[in-house]
Amino acid sequence: MSTLPFDHAHVLGAGLMGRLLALALARAGCAVDVYEAGGADAEGAAARVAAAMLAPLAESAIAPESLVRMGMHALERWPQLLAGLPAPVFFQREGTLLVWHRQDANEAARLAATLQRTQAAVPGLPAMQRLDGPALAALEPALAGRFAQGWLLPGEGQLDNRELLAALFAGLQAMPNVRLHWHSPRAPQDFSPAAHERVVDCRGLGAKPQWSALRGVRGEVLRLHAPGVALRRPTRLAHPRYPLYIAPKPGHVFVVGATEIESDDLSPASVRSTMELLSAAYAVHPGFGEARILEVLTQCRPTLPDNRPALRWLAPRMLQVNGLYRHGFMISPAMLDAAMQVLADQGDALARRFDLPILDTP
Repeated sequence: MSTLPFDHAHVLGAGLMGRLLALALARAGCAVDVYEAGGADAEGAAARVAAAMLAPLAESAIAPESLVRMGMHALERWPQLLAGLPAPVFFQREGTLLVWHRQDANEAARLAATLQRTQAAVPGLPAMQRLDGPALAALEPALAGRFAQGWLLPGEGQLDNRELLAALFAGLQAMPNVRLHWHSPRAPQDFSPAAHERVVDCRGLGAKPQWSALRGVRGEVLRLHAPGVALRRPTRLAHPRYPLYIAPKPGHVFVVGATEIESDDLSPASVRSTMELLSAAYAVHPGFGEARILEVLTQCRPTLPDNRPALRWLAPRMLQVNGLYRHGFMISPAMLDAAMQVLADQGDALARRFDLPILDTP
């Protein structure tokens, strides 16, 4: 029996947000039909390309305080969500390391000042820790002698995006009240939900025909296999033109990114972007010179005009969840919990806590 005021949900889109919501709805007792234009491997989803870093303070360089609060919520929620999945997912919280080359000290100082303002404004954020050369080498031996100083952002984390997508798929497959419809694109206008039904649209850029404010922001990402590099935590390089992140995954795989281009172009990565990412990674650690390039990936993140997410009632009983931009893994647990609260007719306390707009409420 459903614990929600409806017992049947149609979820459109099976990327990260669609899978999380479908599983939550099924566990609440709903019969759930999931419709996805692609296949079970999430090949067309932005989530498959992402680095899946959970770094609210680091992301505050470009993200507002509301998203920082969502990210803090997610850091505590992810272990709970992962514990309920039928397959293990790599997850760690060893902090984010910020480093810079000597010639970029001014950029690093500007970035550190921004992060310190966020830290002062958002209660509960752990204090940044300044590292001199020896402290940095003790924390991350692979970088010994390469940087004179750095910052540690304690408590931040990451997970393995592809393991998570696969584990969510397995979780949905195991639910007897879930039906998965692959290669079956659907749009909200294909449904006329009755009182006992809801339609939840999680299609990202696929929802642009119904949400014209959406735009794509292109990102290019590398996946490298580098047995000669032993970084233990996500590392960010401060740079005035192409700031870089390197996220270590299991098996000596590293996700390196990411460019950010105002375009919904999904063509292959440019030579320039690829060279910049590779050269920046090599400048962090020369071991990347012998790395093998596993993939050069391109994807567009679904983004609203203010670069913040939103919930929107497209019609009665039709809720859209969109605009996660480059922060999908960092904020999706907060989006999940806020959306489930709204769908359960339990008010908007979480949405207000996160300054998450609920648009066009009928």
